[in-house]
Amino acid sequence: MQRERVQDQYPWTWEFPLVVICAVLLVGVTVCQLARSVANWFAGAGWWWPTFDKWVTSVPGVLAGDGAAGLPGVQPVATAEAVWGWLVVVGLLTVLAFTVAGVRGWQQWGPGRMRGMASISEAHQLLGKDRLWKVRHVVRPDLYPLNRRAQP
Repeated sequence: MQRERVQDQYPWTWEFPLVVICAVLLVGVTVCQLARSVANWFAGAGWWWPTFDKWVTSVPGVLAGDGAAGLPGVQPVATAEAVWGWLVVVGLLTVLAFTVAGVRGWQQWGPGRMRGMASISEAHQLLGKDRLWKVRHVVRPDLYPLNRRAQP
């Protein structure tokens, strides 16, 4: 209804795709490190997180199944199967969380949202049934005119 009247004055350029690519890479590295840390924790090594200088450079070793890549002195080390299993689990949970957040955000702020209109439940919650009944001629004057006469 209102989409036809809204014009986007800012053209899409390279900045937004670059931000998306960087965010995906950052989340991917974080998922790898988190999955490896959970795998080592379940293997009995405790919670280990790599130092900042090893945070990105240890990702190839983690993807190869090395639970000690970039971590000095981890004993016992999680097996490769455990690391890969936790990579799948943490990756799927991350995808699920981002999907739910994206759907909710699209419903809240996307192009199909209602602008300036309260839903029926929001109106009931805000005004209450008694107040809505008292102001029914203002809310819906087509159904409840102010000078309504009884039909004989």
